[in-house]
Amino acid sequence: MLVAVTSVKGSPGATTFSLALAACWPAPARTLLIEADHSGGDVGVRMGMAATPGLVSLAAAARHADDPMLLWQHAQVVPFGVPVVAAPADADRARSTLSALTSEPGAGIRLVRAVASASETVVIVDCGRIDAGSPAAAIARGADALILISRAHAPDLAHLVYRLPVLGAWTPHPVLLLAGPGFSPAEVARELGVAPLGRVPDDPRGAALLCGRTALRPGARVLERSAVGGAARRVASALLARQEIPIPRRAEQRPVPGLHVVPGVPAAAISVNGLRPAPHLVHEEIPSRGGRAS
Repeated sequence: MLVAVTSVKGSPGATTFSLALAACWPAPARTLLIEADHSGGDVGVRMGMAATPGLVSLAAAARHADDPMLLWQHAQVVPFGVPVVAAPADADRARSTLSALTSEPGAGIRLVRAVASASETVVIVDCGRIDAGSPAAAIARGADALILISRAHAPDLAHLVYRLPVLGAWTPHPVLLLAGPGFSPAEVARELGVAPLGRVPDDPRGAALLCGRTALRPGARVLERSAVGGAARRVASALLARQEIPIPRRAEQRPVPGLHVVPGVPAAAISVNGLRPAPHLVHEEIPSRGGRAS
């Protein structure tokens, strides 16, 4: 299974949530995180990882081989047990590396898809902020599921209005998550016509573990018991449940729906001003455990 995690504005915590998702995905799946943020990677700096292996060495190796094992060989395992293919911190180098990995003939994308298609394997790709020129968009378009994380303030939602119709058509399993304080999920649903799956809880303790600021003993389950870890696990469970029910893509001539992730919220055409009301609002917010929702 290939899961892309992205945002459209600011820094709502896509990398931190990607790490939590990879660390807390339900067993027996084997997870791998690829950092594909064209603005530069964070995980390597946070965790004090060596410069290589990583995304740069993977891009170089993918030009000469197509063995799916390359992804695992160019990953480093972070303290809480997740193999990570880390991107360089330098934005120019990260962008050029991603461009090489995702350009034609697309050997890098084929490698990612091959690994993600393996039984009980989940590849999570932190795509960072998706814009018109992001090389990571080529990976996100082919994902089995796309998680869009956004803060719930007016400027962030204003950007979502214009991007939801496009991003919602990239994958059969789109998910909208809110992060931090701001409008409630019900208010967001009324404005966008899209019901968020929930809100990523404000969890400083869990974030400190995921950012490498707090040491984690081998085998410790404190991350799984954290609020952000519990939320990530419930999102993973929701995605797994949706995978069991194929969702056909709409024909090209039909109106392109936005993200519609909660059962009971029907798809509808986007109006001329970019907004549409939720005909029947069904809201399901992820409950926080051991933390508070913000």
